[in-house]
Amino acid sequence: MNDVQEATSPATSLSGPATCVSKVELRVSCKALLDRDTLNKSDPCVILMVQTNGQWTELDRTEVIKSNLHPVFAKVFSLDYYFEEVQKLRFEVYDIHGTHSIGTRDDDFLGGVECTLGQIVAQKKMVKPLLLKYGKYAGKSTITVHAEEISGNNGYVELSFCAKKLDDKDLFSKSDPFLEIYRINDDETEQLVHRTEVIKNNLNPVWEPFKVSLISLCSCDEERKLKCLVWDYDSRGKHDFIGEFYATFREMQKISSGNKVTWDCVNPKYKQKKRNYKNSGVVILSDLKLHRVYSFLDYIMGGCQIHFTVAIDFTASNGDPRNSCSLHYINPYQPNEYLKALIAVGEICQDYDSDKRFSALGFGARIPPNYEVSHDFAINFNPEDDECEEIQGVVEAYQNCLPKIQLYGPTNVSPIINRIAKLAAGDGNIKDASRYHILLILTDGVVTDMADTREAIVRASYQPLSIIIVGVGNADFTDMQILDGDDGVLRSPKGEPVLRDIVQFVPFRDFKTASPAALAKCVLAEVPKQVVEYYSHKAISPMCPMRDLPTPILSPVATTPTE
Repeated sequence: MNDVQEATSPATSLSGPATCVSKVELRVSCKALLDRDTLNKSDPCVILMVQTNGQWTELDRTEVIKSNLHPVFAKVFSLDYYFEEVQKLRFEVYDIHGTHSIGTRDDDFLGGVECTLGQIVAQKKMVKPLLLKYGKYAGKSTITVHAEEISGNNGYVELSFCAKKLDDKDLFSKSDPFLEIYRINDDETEQLVHRTEVIKNNLNPVWEPFKVSLISLCSCDEERKLKCLVWDYDSRGKHDFIGEFYATFREMQKISSGNKVTWDCVNPKYKQKKRNYKNSGVVILSDLKLHRVYSFLDYIMGGCQIHFTVAIDFTASNGDPRNSCSLHYINPYQPNEYLKALIAVGEICQDYDSDKRFSALGFGARIPPNYEVSHDFAINFNPEDDECEEIQGVVEAYQNCLPKIQLYGPTNVSPIINRIAKLAAGDGNIKDASRYHILLILTDGVVTDMADTREAIVRASYQPLSIIIVGVGNADFTDMQILDGDDGVLRSPKGEPVLRDIVQFVPFRDFKTASPAALAKCVLAEVPKQVVEYYSHKAISPMCPMRDLPTPILSPVATTPTE
């Protein structure tokens, strides 16, 4: 690539402890930059810095644009946006010498500006003067940053362009063409979407395929005009205009196997002056691949049902339910910890299940009529139908169950995990995104069958299932953390890793003084990502996507974040 020297560093993403609200794309341009070069104009590059723990580190940088004081950069910065955090950014503009090197001399620094991501997002288009060291203005230099939110139901498109019989603008060789695509906004302004590489000495160039998000390309509006310009590259920055054409994303999608979409590349001046002028060549879209990026809401709004199952620990370590010290004691004035956790999580899950019926299971108790120990029983004592009407039905079944059972042990949870995984496997064989399972396990201690539980979780990670474990009471739950993949990859006793992280463990005592919503937010935070990961791994699209774009080639991709 000759016109645009790639100056890149490993890109990282802004991250934090909070849940990512959305992804934001930033596009940068500058005007009236200082001219630091004696013979040519400056060769600018913008470096994006992010402040973490008081330290500035480079996040990413644009390409270098040769000999240009008014650069419009093609590079797109992609960042995670957190509403509740102050995310400090700094844009620094440098005149680049040689290959990718940032000069250390003051005269290589063309100016910089500090702001927050929140400020850019709030304004959508931020224009600020560039400042040199000690707050001095860099002449009339300004930097413009455009922000666009990348919605969950967005996707990206891969485009392949070539051209034929372009005008020859060079005397002693052939043109060195490159293509620029601009999106025309509602206010008639133009936003650079992509700039191809330069193909040297070639009137029939074939440019490299490139990917661009649909919101960047056309704001997800298939009829939005795109202005496409073809230039003959000049190393001094004075590129010769070859021609232009206008397109829409809808036109581009007319491409089909064996067919190509072509446009006349027209120079308006030649068209006015020359009677027999037809074009300055043709530009051809030779391939288009559309990839949808589905979000959790795409699946939910497409009709995916979340089936909620609760499994309750009835082992003797909970204490006699008739004793007020018992974790299962029913206080008429205040729900116990089991009920608090059940209601907090269940009330959110019930919104995603149209029939509002939930499976309620128990383990670790002797149950009627023979009072044998069971590690997998329906708390309504109906093995044919373990479901209860709404969360209140589960609460009533739990309260009615307590006087009829004998708390016993041990704390074995693998039988219930295997049962729900088998149920989920049946739904998984349907090959559509119609049903996903959440299993909430409430327990007062470390599980006894840890090896079997690890094996069961590894098997379950292949099914449409997420597991939430809430530790009730004051036991030492240290050993339970092994089931939560946050500190590493959970493996079966034989060493097989989980396909995806499906377990979230939290001790209830961490939320004793917090609102029920805080517990629910914590334990359910990873579920949307887990849902998307499962269906993306299976290449299963939502049953009825929120926005049905025509898709020549459909490839579901996870978005949690995302590409």
